Amino acid sequence: MPRHTSDTHSRQNRRLGWLVILAALAGITTACGSDADIDQRTVTVYTGRHYGIEPVFDAFTEATGIAVRFTAGSDPELRERLTAEGDNTPADLVIAADAANIELAAGAGLLAAVDSESLMKLIPDELRSEKNEWFSLSRRLRVIMYSTERVTDPPTSYADLGESRWSGRLCLRPSTHPYTQSLVANLILNRGADEARTIVESWVENKPLYINSDTDILKAVAAGDCDVALANTYYLARLLGEDPGTPVAISWPEQDGSGAHLNVSAAGITQAAQHPTEALELLEWLATDGQKAFSEANFEYPADPNVAPADVLVGFGDFTADVAAVRQLGGLNTDAVDVLSRAGYE
Repeated sequence: MPRHTSDTHSRQNRRLGWLVILAALAGITTACGSDADIDQRTVTVYTGRHYGIEPVFDAFTEATGIAVRFTAGSDPELRERLTAEGDNTPADLVIAADAANIELAAGAGLLAAVDSESLMKLIPDELRSEKNEWFSLSRRLRVIMYSTERVTDPPTSYADLGESRWSGRLCLRPSTHPYTQSLVANLILNRGADEARTIVESWVENKPLYINSDTDILKAVAAGDCDVALANTYYLARLLGEDPGTPVAISWPEQDGSGAHLNVSAAGITQAAQHPTEALELLEWLATDGQKAFSEANFEYPADPNVAPADVLVGFGDFTADVAAVRQLGGLNTDAVDVLSRAGYE
C-alpha cells in the first residue's frame, strides 16, 4: 500500500474512520480544574506539545479561574481530527510542536485570525503567521549533536553529516517525523530542492541508524552506537538535567550562513471555537505571564526574546538561528516529503 494516496474513496473512508473513533479518543481527554461548578468557564485544547503541559494549564486555571480540558496527540493526528470534526469540534485552541503543522492547519482553514495587541507586541513578526492565525510560544533548534568522548572535530553544517568519515556513525530520526520534514524544508528554502536532495542523499549513503526518539538518539551517541546525530536542543537539556556528565555536546550548524534550523511550539484559536474568549485569554497568558513556565517545562527557548531562557540553555552558548524560515516551513512540507522519498531516506 502506498504511503500517500490521492484516491477520493480512500480519503472518505479515512474520514469516516475518524468520525467513528472520536468518541473513543475522548477518553484520553484530561480536565484541569473542578467539574463541580457547572458554570465555571472552560477552554478545550488539542495539544501536540505534551511535555510538562498539565502544570502549566493548572497555573493558568489558578490565575484566571478558567478550567482547561486538553487532549494530547501528534500534530498530524490532531489536525486530522480537527478536519474530521469540522464545525462540531470541541477544540477552542490548538498547540502544535512543529511550525509546519500549525501552518498546515491554518492553510486548511482550521484556525481563526486573532487581533491581540499583546500578542502582536510580544511575539516577533517572524514567529507568527502573516495573517496572525498562529503565534509561537517557544523555540527550539534541530542541531548537530556529537560524542565528546570520540569526536574532536564535529561537523559544522548539515551537509557535513554526509562526509564519508561519518559512515556508520550517524543517527537520524525517520522521514515520517515532522522534525525531519521541517529540517529538510528549511534546507530546500535555503539551498534549493536539488541541493537539499544531494545533502539528504549523502546522509543516506552514510548508512544512518534511524531511531524514532531524540532521547534514544542521544543515548545512542553517549553509548557509542553512533558518534554524530541530529536532535532538538531541549532533549539534550533534559538529559543533562538528569546526568550532567552526559558525554554529548552541540555543534551549532550553519553559523557562517543562514543559521541553525529553528522550529517552534505555536498555538492558534480554532475557526469553530465554542469558547473563543477563553481561548484568547489562554493564548495571551501563555505568551505573557505563562511564557517562562511554558518554555521551561520543556527546556525550550521562550518565543518572547525579552524572557530569559533556562540556565541549561544559556550554558549552550550563543548561536545564530534561521528565524526567517519559520513561516515558510508549512508551505514546503510536501516538497520536503518528496525530497526525502527520492533520496531513499527511510
